[in-house]
Amino acid sequence: MSILALAICLQPSLLAQQPLDVLIVGGRIIDGSGSPFFYADVGIRGDSIAEIGSLRGRASRLQVHAHGLTLTPGFIDIHSHALGGIDNEPAAENYIRQGVTTVIEGPDGSSPLPLKPALEKLSKTPLGINLGFCVGHGRIRSAVMGSAQRPATAEEIEQMKTLAQQAMLDGAFGLSTGLFYVPGNYATTEEVIAIAKVVGKLGGFHISHMRDEANGVLESVRETIRIGEEGELPTQITHHKIIGKANWGKSVETLRLVEEARARGVDVTLDQYPYTASSTGLGAALIPQWAFAGGPQAWAERLQAPQQRARIKAEIVRRIENERGAGDARNIVLARCGFDPSLSGQNLAEVTRTRRKEVTMESVAETVLEIQQRGGCSAIFHAIAEADVERILKFPYTMVASDGGIPVFGKDHPHPRSYGAFARVLGRYVRERKLLSWEEAVRKMSALPAQRLKMWDRGMLRPGMKADVVILDPAAIGDRADFLRPHQYAVGVRDVLVNGRFVLKDGKMTSERPGRVLYGPARQ
Repeated sequence: MSILALAICLQPSLLAQQPLDVLIVGGRIIDGSGSPFFYADVGIRGDSIAEIGSLRGRASRLQVHAHGLTLTPGFIDIHSHALGGIDNEPAAENYIRQGVTTVIEGPDGSSPLPLKPALEKLSKTPLGINLGFCVGHGRIRSAVMGSAQRPATAEEIEQMKTLAQQAMLDGAFGLSTGLFYVPGNYATTEEVIAIAKVVGKLGGFHISHMRDEANGVLESVRETIRIGEEGELPTQITHHKIIGKANWGKSVETLRLVEEARARGVDVTLDQYPYTASSTGLGAALIPQWAFAGGPQAWAERLQAPQQRARIKAEIVRRIENERGAGDARNIVLARCGFDPSLSGQNLAEVTRTRRKEVTMESVAETVLEIQQRGGCSAIFHAIAEADVERILKFPYTMVASDGGIPVFGKDHPHPRSYGAFARVLGRYVRERKLLSWEEAVRKMSALPAQRLKMWDRGMLRPGMKADVVILDPAAIGDRADFLRPHQYAVGVRDVLVNGRFVLKDGKMTSERPGRVLYGPARQ
């Protein structure tokens, strides 16, 4: 036998003799694949899982006992707005305490552009979590066409394709669309398909805040599927929900459309946050998209034109009555108002009343316009049925995602999803309601999003995978944040390792910041 062959044969045994950096013993392992749990020890060396098996007695620099606890892969949030808060809160404690170790930014058609400078800046920032990006179609369209409400020309589509290609080469995981938002709402499906083809050829996927999640939800699901089918790339309905009482129950039909598409070979999946309220900009949700065409000056002029203003107000009333407000202005609660922080936590009826107006749909619409003219607010909209939430969550192709960010603790009145989405699934829908098994829920949070992202070194507990590991108490895991008191951390996660280092140890945050910028499949 040659010396080289002998070295190759000896290498595994030599590695086994080297001390482990971390040895976790006695835990119940849910490995992320969806397979049944098992008991084993986990050995970590450097930033990776070295061994899984019976490892007691093995030399290690640190031994952690996990008797009575559960080990899972770090959770992957495929729809996050973390970028807005990562500079102020680089530890991302609200995510870490849920067991989230990786987030994907650039959702809803919005992202930095060009992408490379943002990635370079973040790579120099000590992070508590891993962070990756999609490139936003809305951002690309805005760079080429501004806020023009018209179909793109062939030349403009070529420019958009070039920008999308460069973003993929810079490290994007895929293309996000926000066809509900301006300017994405102004794009034709054909425009999106043309750009999606470029992204798909570079290994990326498409993820969409659909054009309509209320009365037009079925048509929007069909459009999202079409983008994947004709664009020849995986496609995902993000934060899937059914908005408005008249539409409740339509998840039966939307999920049937997904199943039919998958049966004919379209790789379509979903993600969801487990709440009966959504959150977005007040103006984006209630003011018709056409009113913003042409930019701020054109918007201001429309408000001064009596017929245009009346038309805008009529649409605001319709959306409050039939969609986002579920028929009651009290169902719309302001979350963050830069021009007046005291408004945070008040609903539209309360805000209207403080302006000494009788609370009618007409006066509430005027309040909305006044708020938008002063700079706008984000808001929470209670207009989703629990039955649709549960039906979508049970669907085998649904991932869990927060659609949340990294809030400053105690500031404003954010949606509780930023603090509790992942913990809520495990506490409420697994342990209490038994809607899902532990194994299925963990798969939806780890392996399923990792596979969608082509992130082959994360999402499962396997030797050779990166050591993003969560140790949690299955009897205690749960969310504390709610709509009245949103600033409350999740409970039940004891330890979190990111790339082999403890960011959370014995329930306390450490000073470690081992998070990394992650790059998509086409990065050069």
